Amino acid sequence: MDEGNFQAYEGEIQALQEEIRQLTEEYEDIQQESTFYSDEEILKAIKSLEGETQGENNGCASLSDLKAELESLERDLSFLTAFTGFHFTSHSKKTLERTKTRTVQRHRLSGKCHSLSFQVEFQLLEMPDSEKVSSVVSDLSIVMESIEDSNVSKFVSSTEECGDLLAFFRSILAYAEWYEHRKCTFLHFK
Repeated sequence: MDEGNFQAYEGEIQALQEEIRQLTEEYEDIQQESTFYSDEEILKAIKSLEGETQGENNGCASLSDLKAELESLERDLSFLTAFTGFHFTSHSKKTLERTKTRTVQRHRLSGKCHSLSFQVEFQLLEMPDSEKVSSVVSDLSIVMESIEDSNVSKFVSSTEECGDLLAFFRSILAYAEWYEHRKCTFLHFK
């Protein structure tokens, strides 16, 4: 066999092995996401889908129930956004490592807190214990748009070093609320 053909086949084999690895990771991510739903929720969803296929009249009733449920969820989301001040625009998750003793995932969140835009990226290490799962945040990276205040920049830097995601969300909420008040006050005097 010619050496060039052999290398071409080797390259193709490696590319296929990499594609298989990526597809396996995607499948495992989908499997893990499906475990977030309880058996009761899955059975309820299956019964709902079966009801739609049994007849046009039943399907319309199920469709109207689904629309009502969707409207209710949208109202709940709107309430939570107004209540907390956070509006998340995107979220992505990628599993980097999965073993029986630990799972490492990279998360990326984008959103706004009042009028301040932010993007947070971090790794989440989950280690299941006998009764619960312990989680550790690492490699925290925070990007905020339009930060004029050097104290906020220092706070973001120290939060990234500590990896304290909860402190970031609590503090940015308080800062964003007062930022809005300051903007309104300065507009009043202009």
